[in-house]
Amino acid sequence: MFLSARIKSPFALAQMISLAIALALFSLTFWEGRNAVFLSLNADLGKIADSFFSLCTDAAEGWVWIPYFILLATLFKKDGRLILYNFLISTLLTQIPKQFIWPTITRPTASGMDPLQIHTVPGIELHSLNSFPSGHTATAFNIFLLTVYFFPQPKIIIIGLCYALLCGYSRIYLGQHFPLDIAGGILVAIASLHISQWLRHSLRNSI
Repeated sequence: MFLSARIKSPFALAQMISLAIALALFSLTFWEGRNAVFLSLNADLGKIADSFFSLCTDAAEGWVWIPYFILLATLFKKDGRLILYNFLISTLLTQIPKQFIWPTITRPTASGMDPLQIHTVPGIELHSLNSFPSGHTATAFNIFLLTVYFFPQPKIIIIGLCYALLCGYSRIYLGQHFPLDIAGGILVAIASLHISQWLRHSLRNSI
């Protein structure tokens, strides 16, 4: 929607892939159960993996998000409003459910599972509540989709998807989120861009 022919196909493909991943995680959770799917993906892969996925989760923190979107706004000044709307809407769609709609949804370590079954990484602060959706995943997939929007090339889809998937999976590996939360974060990213596009279009036509 509201996309030029030049970018429509790669952007649509990136969205379809993201949506398919989210639906797969939702389906697995529905059929196998939240805890079972989490434990199957939370296996200890060793100290190198611990360090690697700690870095991956850092790559979806706010200190990456904000400078990157400022850079995009500088490079694509005519799309500055879209970028700003996307940043604000994604933040709202992540934080409102976490803080006001489902504030008591537990993280893995507070879900009642045997702590000995859960792989955690020393030095990583574990949270108990505000589990759904995953903010880090929303950030990673937002960066992925927005990058494809502005740079519609197949290699960008591959690189961006790897980045987003690694960041999302790191939240499971570190014991911070359930796969269901990752699916929610992906949907937040998709919805944020669509709402941002609609908002920019609507406000532009009303002026």
